[in-house]
Amino acid sequence: MEQLSLEQELERNGYPGRGIVIGKSADGTKAVVAYFIMGRSGNSRNRIFVTEGEGIRTEAFDPSKLEDPSLIIYAPVRVLGDWTIVTNGDQTDTVYEGMKAGQTFEQCLRCREFEPDAPNYTPRISGVLSVADGNFGYEMSILKSNNGNPAACNRFCFSYKDPLAGEGHFIHTYMHDGSPLPSFEGEPKPVKLQGDIDEFTGKVWESLNGENKVSLFVRYIDITTGKYETRVVNKNC
Repeated sequence: MEQLSLEQELERNGYPGRGIVIGKSADGTKAVVAYFIMGRSGNSRNRIFVTEGEGIRTEAFDPSKLEDPSLIIYAPVRVLGDWTIVTNGDQTDTVYEGMKAGQTFEQCLRCREFEPDAPNYTPRISGVLSVADGNFGYEMSILKSNNGNPAACNRFCFSYKDPLAGEGHFIHTYMHDGSPLPSFEGEPKPVKLQGDIDEFTGKVWESLNGENKVSLFVRYIDITTGKYETRVVNKNC
């Protein structure tokens, strides 16, 4: 499959919802992970990313305006040893605790389904990457309703071993804006990864719809040493 331009994918879609990108930097030395959130309602837009340990957590920008926190306040990124876990909901904790107990990424998610936010039934998207002893690989997952029917949950898991330099995969919750919002379809999109962490962060943030974007997290992990750099961008700041 042809590599796509991540910037063009974002620019052409006013509302991809929440998105995960994982891959390897163009110079082949860094594992790359990015997570962004968008919002249409005031409650969804009233958020920021804040650092929590080696990961991040969503937090209300203005606590006085926070309505229902159940699906918008969670830890999108947590670190477990050599593993970095990133998801669009509280399944981050499910994966963290499951892997800590010896389960695989896929096994951890068997007890979870799409979000109970009818009529959208937002998919739960998740990713995990391992950087250890100079080796790097990652997995991605999506749990979604059966073509909008909540009577069944369709589960998909994708594994990427020894990714190529400059290549990543992009998965997001919605195909585009709509009512109800149509769930992502197909496998994660192969995308080109270019630039250092600041260039990459800037391009992604600038490509997201200006009205709907809320927050962006980017981390570059040195594949040899495991040391990392992180960037967090919040529209509300």
